Amino acid sequence: MSWQPQYRSSKFRHVYGKAASKEKCYDCVPITRNVHDNHFCAVNPHFIAVVTECAGGGTFLVIPINQTGKLNPNHPKICGHKGNVLDIKWNPFNDFVIASCSEDATVKIWDIPKHLLTKNLTSPTKELLGHTRRVGLIEWHPTANNILFSSGYDYKIMIWNLDIKDAVISKPVKTFDAHKDVVLSMSFNTDGSLLATACRDRKIRLLDPRAGTVLQEASYKSHKVNKVLFLGNMKKLFSTGTSRWNNRQIALWDQNDLSVPLLEEDLDGSSGLLFPFYDSDTHMLYVVGKGDGNIRYYEISPEKPYLNYLMEYRSQLPQKGVGMMPKRGLEVSACEIFRFYKLIPTKSLIEPISMIVPRRSESYQEDIYPLTTGTQPALTALEWLKGVNKGPILVSLRPGSGAENSLPQFFEPEPLMKTADLSQHQGQGRKMPPEDMQKPSKIEDSRKQLKVEEKMPENEQLLQMFYRQQEEIRRLREIVNQRDIQIKQLELQLRNTCMETGCY
Repeated sequence: MSWQPQYRSSKFRHVYGKAASKEKCYDCVPITRNVHDNHFCAVNPHFIAVVTECAGGGTFLVIPINQTGKLNPNHPKICGHKGNVLDIKWNPFNDFVIASCSEDATVKIWDIPKHLLTKNLTSPTKELLGHTRRVGLIEWHPTANNILFSSGYDYKIMIWNLDIKDAVISKPVKTFDAHKDVVLSMSFNTDGSLLATACRDRKIRLLDPRAGTVLQEASYKSHKVNKVLFLGNMKKLFSTGTSRWNNRQIALWDQNDLSVPLLEEDLDGSSGLLFPFYDSDTHMLYVVGKGDGNIRYYEISPEKPYLNYLMEYRSQLPQKGVGMMPKRGLEVSACEIFRFYKLIPTKSLIEPISMIVPRRSESYQEDIYPLTTGTQPALTALEWLKGVNKGPILVSLRPGSGAENSLPQFFEPEPLMKTADLSQHQGQGRKMPPEDMQKPSKIEDSRKQLKVEEKMPENEQLLQMFYRQQEEIRRLREIVNQRDIQIKQLELQLRNTCMETGCY
């Protein structure tokens, strides 16, 4: 009998959750009291959006990600819905476009101005009218640009092409009638060619979204599913729900056989919903409990036992909903691999929670930050509708590689200058040639940049200089570390050569 080790080798064994300090939280946020089972929060590297409590109609807030602390009570709202907002999702390829759905049976698309909101936004860019009852769920396609899925209490899933120029779109590209009850959850595989759904009839369905056909349907009755999630390219599905005895339960399924789960595990007897999140870069799975303060996390492996429990983050403050920061918005210098934004309505607080891999080195850790999904769509809406499948376009998170920064700078838009003023600036009444008007020179660009920097407060300029110096220090430390490793390798090679030749 061969000896089996009692531990597993994993670089994520000691991942821990770290709550942000009070100064880095978002305070005095009127979080919604709605009992709908959704996240009520959406995050990207520029903004955090949260559904709020209001009297009459439905509103949500869009707060700049670096605007922490107490929220101004007069902060501008997005309030164009006539019923409660039930779900919000940022466009994965445009950080300034957000979709919302509501009890008023509409889906609306909003453009957030780059100079930030100065007053309440009431008119959407597009309005999608197709559902006959309230719309409870929306999802953007993971690789195709401007493709949006919506699901309503009319038991229908609709696919919308937002490339259509009309401001009001009343005809979806495709409509599903396969469900006999309300859809509770939708999840795409990596290239968006398959859609998994969890329905109130407690069944999981695997759909071909373009053909509109049900490829598989789970008939297993011991696990009553609430949420379902594709586990990247592992050809597996993960679901949360309840057992026959109403214990909270998780289950893992083979994508090609939904008759019986690969494994199922009871967690506890609480009544709150479990929200699953999967990080395909690290193969880590997070299970967040609604109504409690716990976040359990696991590591997924392609072979048995498939699900490896790592640890649990515990807090006394219960969460109503939770948002997730995309990987390009994380702080790689702190070895942060995931970040939640926890909604705490009892304290009107949004608390960031970072999942951190403890490392001594301050240099970029390439082994925990593989190439990840970027902001460029792999397909146009028309290409995807015609049947083309492509995986996401990947980018590196290495500082200086061009990936999005988690601390964006917002500038006020400059007023447009008149042509006459431009001609005077160019040379004391000398007219500009048409080529120069069409193609501004690099000198003009640098002048504009200087003007912007002059407008910035002195504190912000000092902060920018500080961040640049920090990045340069990190880069130099990384070079020194690499040189040290090369020296050690050469010393080992030299020692081995001496041993082989007998020269000591």
